[in-house]
Order: sequence, then structure tokens, then C-alpha cells
Amino acid sequence: MPLKQTPLHSWHREHNGRMVPFAGWEMPVQYSSIIEEHKTVREFCGLFDVSHMGEIRVKGADAGRLLETMCCNHVQTLKKGKIRYNAVLNEQGGLRDDVTIFRIDEEEYFIIVNASNADKVFEAMSGYAKSQSFNVEVKNESDDWHLIAIQGPEAESILAAELDRDLTDIGYFSFQEASYDNQPICVSRTGYTGEDGFEILSNSSQGVKLWESLLGRDIDGRKPLPIGLGARDSLRLEARYPLYGHELSEELTPVESGIGWIVKEKEIPCFSMDKLLEQKAKGTDRSIIGFVLKGPGIPREEYNVYSDGKAIGKVVSGTHSPIRKEGIGTALIEGKPGRELSVEIRQKQIPIEIVEGPFVQGTAGKKRKDR
Repeated sequence: MPLKQTPLHSWHREHNGRMVPFAGWEMPVQYSSIIEEHKTVREFCGLFDVSHMGEIRVKGADAGRLLETMCCNHVQTLKKGKIRYNAVLNEQGGLRDDVTIFRIDEEEYFIIVNASNADKVFEAMSGYAKSQSFNVEVKNESDDWHLIAIQGPEAESILAAELDRDLTDIGYFSFQEASYDNQPICVSRTGYTGEDGFEILSNSSQGVKLWESLLGRDIDGRKPLPIGLGARDSLRLEARYPLYGHELSEELTPVESGIGWIVKEKEIPCFSMDKLLEQKAKGTDRSIIGFVLKGPGIPREEYNVYSDGKAIGKVVSGTHSPIRKEGIGTALIEGKPGRELSVEIRQKQIPIEIVEGPFVQGTAGKKRKDR
């Protein structure tokens, strides 16, 4: 089956994007170097083509009930114009996908889903709604939207200049309707790097035009760079954001995956709510840990993790942090870790230290000071 292409595909090829298969799409993994792109986002500003992501609209009198049942975080308490991080569950409490849910109106929600899970989530939602005779329309709009993200400490000033409007009133995990080239767009403020930033939903022609124009914006002789999947992954890992297929899967619950904070006790119970709440209260037999390498090497996926000489799990994400200048990673382990922890790299045991929270603290959610 041929790989899908975003509307910016030809631009990526013309600008030395190294293209790779990703979730059924042909996407740029890098343009210059991953380290240069990574540092540009942390220090200044970068642009991401994320049009491969999926979009699902849920609308109708039972829209909130459907989403409350299938998602572990609160849905109907979300105010219009706000966004909430959530997870779509299977009946056993495993993760079908982690998503962001936009509250459009009293009976309307808009959901951003991962590219690899868009069809799966749509089919699960529409199938469950039909089985329960819910008064709701579930529409897969993934082919209707162009989506780019701008991330970094200067994201707000650069996008504000391009749109010719003040963006300070768009709070963290909020969105507003706006216009570009005399056509409507939607601007949200979430991000996947740990830095401040925005996402712009538009049609394809607007998206391509906005992408090219933003890359030409200059602040003190410096312009934003396009950022590929390589730096996107190292940035999200430094920020300790989970990635589906690594920290998250259908076989793991949100609690086991390290995002148990989004599991809530709700009046309309989600799938396996009692099980998830019990896990939050009593702990789980397996869990995701974050760690830094206390020696040379780079932890890679599937490397064995040891506790007091006994194998207890495997690395699920790992890289060399360009900011910390040391190996960082996450691992899925069984039981409680002991005192002496290590990762096996090229048949050597390299000590690790568990880290709680993000490896690098960025500007996301913080008000920018005037430059």
C-alpha cells in the first residue's frame, strides 16, 4: 500500500527533507541535523508539519456521554474554547490512543488523534455509539484539515506578527477561531515539545502558504527552521511526553503507562473505571519509569533494564539529550525497582538513575516575558 503524503510533501523534498515511512505516511525525519533542529526549538522557534495527524468530530445530544464512557478524563466539564488531554480506552481499560479534545459547543467536540490510530479510534467510537443507540454523529475529518505546529520561546511573537493579532489571550490548552488570507483558521496552544507553541488548523492551500511565510519571518537575523520527526522525538522525550507504540499501547492502562493523573472518578463511568481507580490507589505490577544514564552510551528501545542484577524490564524510549548531554529514556518494568539499576548497552551494564517528571523544563504553559 503506497504511503500517504501531506500537502507539504513536495516542499520537504525540495528543501532536503530526508523522507521516511511513519504511521503509513512519508514524512521528513530531518532537514539539517537533529541536534541543530532540536536546539532551535529549545532556544528559538521551529515548524512541524503534523498534517498526518487525524481529526474526529463528535456532535449531538449524546456526544458528551459517548466521550465520557470511552475516555478516562473528564469531558463534559470542559468549557467552550478549552482543550483537555485525554485517552480513548478499550473495554479492558487499555489505551486505544491518547488524544486532545476541543470543546466546540454544548453538544460538539473536536478530537486530534495520532496518525496510526485515526481509523481505529473513529471505528471504535462510531461502532459503540451505534451499539448504544446514542443520538450522536461521529465524523472522521482527517482528510479535511491541514495542521502545522510552531514551537519554541519565540513562537508567540513570530505567529502573532504573521497573523497580525495579539495571541496572549489564547491560554495554554485553549483555542480560538482566527483568519488568515481572508479565510477562517483555528489556532490552539498545546504542543508536544515542552516549549510554548501553537497549532494551526486550516485548509491545505492556507497551510502551505502559512508554512512558507512563517519560515521567512526574521527576529534579530534569525529565522525559524523546519523540524523533522527525529528532533520531534528527542524533544518530546526530554519533556517526558509519552508516545503511542512506546509508553502507550492497548495492552497498558493509563496508570501503568505513567499518565494515571488523567484517570478520574466520574458520574458517567469510563470503561473499566473501577479497575483504573484501584490501580491508582494501590499501584500496579508494572510501570513506566524515566531515567538518566550515569555513564557512556545511548539507551535504545528494547534494551534490557536490570535491578540488583535481575532483568526487570526493557527500554521503551531512549536517546541522547542535546540539552542535558547525557542518555535519557523511559522503561517498562515489572515490580518495584531495587537500589542498583542499570541498562545493558553492548553487553555492558551502565548504571541509571530514576528521574521523576520532565528531563528538561521548557516554556510551555508559562507567560513569556517581554524580549
